Amino acid sequence: MSNISSSFTLSQSQQQHLLEKLDVFKVKGRDKRGRNVLLIIGKYFPARMVSSEVLKKYLEETIYPKLGAKPFSVVYVHTYVQKSENFPGISVLRSVYDAIPMNLKNNLEVVYFLHPGLQARLFLATFGRLFFDGGLYSKLKYVSRLEFLWDHVRRLEMKIPDFVHDHDEELEYHPMMDYGLESDHPRVYTEPPSMDPISMYSMRCIA
Repeated sequence: MSNISSSFTLSQSQQQHLLEKLDVFKVKGRDKRGRNVLLIIGKYFPARMVSSEVLKKYLEETIYPKLGAKPFSVVYVHTYVQKSENFPGISVLRSVYDAIPMNLKNNLEVVYFLHPGLQARLFLATFGRLFFDGGLYSKLKYVSRLEFLWDHVRRLEMKIPDFVHDHDEELEYHPMMDYGLESDHPRVYTEPPSMDPISMYSMRCIA
């Protein structure tokens, strides 16, 4: 099994359990056009603990069937995503994208990218068309604030984690953070006590 660089060695079943426990991917709610929404919380993704093969299998068996054969949209929450923990790498992203069934690619109508940040915008502007086909790139819509997301998605049908709301409020008081500048009052996170890998990662991501 080919793992994304990992600090721990987990079995395939443990990796699948971790993805399920963290609720990284969830088909929940609808947008204003009545389409199902696939919600992805980037901060919860354990990139250093899950292999690309397990990820593709999990999506194929657990997530894709819930989308059905109808058009759908994606809400990707980029808030507090860190390259060292939550970003699986370009090759993995491309591998996962290539494995998506063609009917799902065709049914995906829009991707709402919440809290993109300057680096994400620059990366996608530079490499987005190279690594993903033009069809997907053209469906990408940046959303800088939750209030703008609710213009497109039914708010009462979707639960967004508290840390996303907190960051949204922080952006209102420190708007330069949208351009990659740090807040004057950076948030401090504490590490949990020593425990098994799955529980430890869960607490670090969901706290």
